Formats: sequence, C-alpha cells, structure tokens
Amino acid sequence: MAAAAVAAPEILRECGCKGIRTCLICERQRGGDAPWQHPPQKTHRFIYYSDTGWAVGAEESDFEGWAFPFPGVTLIEDFVSQEEEAEMVQLMDREPWKPSQSGRRKQDYGPKVNFRKQKLKTAGFRGLPSFSREVVRRMGLYPLLEDFRPVEQCNLDYCPERGSAIDPHLDDAWLWGERLVSLNLLSPTVLSMSREAPGSLLLCLAPSGFPEALVEGVMAPSRSVLCQEVEVAVPLPRRSLLVLTGAARHQWKHAIHRRHIEARRVCATFRELSAEFSPGGKQQELGQELRQVSLSFQGRPM
Repeated sequence: MAAAAVAAPEILRECGCKGIRTCLICERQRGGDAPWQHPPQKTHRFIYYSDTGWAVGAEESDFEGWAFPFPGVTLIEDFVSQEEEAEMVQLMDREPWKPSQSGRRKQDYGPKVNFRKQKLKTAGFRGLPSFSREVVRRMGLYPLLEDFRPVEQCNLDYCPERGSAIDPHLDDAWLWGERLVSLNLLSPTVLSMSREAPGSLLLCLAPSGFPEALVEGVMAPSRSVLCQEVEVAVPLPRRSLLVLTGAARHQWKHAIHRRHIEARRVCATFRELSAEFSPGGKQQELGQELRQVSLSFQGRPM
C-alpha cells in the first residue's frame, strides 16, 4: 500500500442513538440533567499486560500489586505500517459512513442479519473491501489465525467531538465464531472488559520484578474480589491487532468508554462463522457460500 494523507471527516450534525444510548450531539439537543445517566464505573480496575497474559491491580488502588490470569486476549502490535494505515483510512473515507449508536459511525461489509430471529440475507453482499485482502492474508501468517476466514468486516469511526463510545456487550455466538479480530487505527485507546457473573476472582500477590516474574511462576491465591466489581483495562496501541477468544470472547463483555477516545479512532472488526455454518454444521452450505463471496474482496458497504 502506498502512503496517503488522512483527513478527518466532517463531524455529524445528527446521531444514530436509540433508546437509552446517547452521544454529545443528542445530549446537547436534549439539554438539562440527563435521566439516561451512564452506568457507574466498576469499583476495582485492573490493567492487562499482554506480555504475561495477567491482569494486575491499578496503581494506588485497593488491589495494587495483586493479579489474576486473564486468558483469551492476544495483541499484535504494529500489525500494519503508518503508510498502510493512512491508505486504509483514506479508502474507508471514500465510502459513506452511516450514523450509529453512541456517537459512532459505521460501515458494514457482510450479510444482513436479524439476530433476534436468527435469519440472514445474502442479497447485495459482495464481500470484504478490496483493501482488506492484504490484511486478511497477513492474519494467516500467525498460528492463532492461520485458518481464520472472516465473512464480515465492520468499520467503526469514533471521535471525541461526538462523544463516541460503545457499551459493554458480548458479540453474538449464533452466527459469529470463536475469534473476534479488531484492527485499531489512528489513535490508541483502551478496551474495558467486565463480567456480570456471580462469584469471586482469586488473586495472587504479584512477585517482585513484575511483569517478568509472572512468566516464571505463580504464587498461591491469597485474596479474592467480587467478579462484578472488576473492570480489566486492555491498552490498544495504534495500528495493533486484537484477537479475543475463549473466556474473553464469550464471558467478559467489552466496551470503549467515552473518556478513552481522545482523538479520531477507526476500528475494523473481522468476524468468522460459528460451527453451525462451518463444515459439518447444519448450515454448512450457506457458510461455504458466504466465505466464498467474502473472500472475493469485491465488497461495498451494505
């Protein structure tokens, strides 16, 4: 990919918020004290360290120096170059962005899906965009993604002027498969992960020399914290690729808080099909059709 300048698009005058979700645009329009207050922050904040796979209590917190393993998160830094990033965003900006919830804008490359009724339509779907061909090829060079065949790409545009964010959520598991893959462009941010399950997390006192010492051995748990009170912050560097699997994919909700959007951010999320649409599944033929169309890389936003 050749180098290209990236110009920030015009800020939207209208938002796509529905229900209880809001952005700065509609909050200004409504005025006054909002009855749709944002959910309170979790009580205890832990920081994820990608080199160890552990979440460690934040500095000056009640659990500073305490840690627990946090599997299912893989971070690949500098997945694309500055020149590739600039060209990708420039090509995205040539296509229309649609208003979305909570101050975001979006572009969808994938089948139209009704998750509640578990139905999808392939009409009009022509595949992922051509500029993603090299990105998908490069994913396959990593063992974790060597058989990753995405059938959907969702581009999301965040900016602080709109108060962009995304609420804690779990991605669908009927249609989408084990791995969620996201490419973080234009600015760093933080992925905030939380879990509503009852019970407690067992903590270990991080040994001196952290984080290197955690790789060598683990001390016996000696403290616990309620799971519902924990938030794990996963720092996402600019141009990094994030892969969520296992518990991080299916049990821990993920979010981007408004306070963590300090400049324009574009995220391209790639999703694969679930077992139902894979070889041996009851909808394997439809899955094969979707994969073939997707990887033709002739798509336009749906």
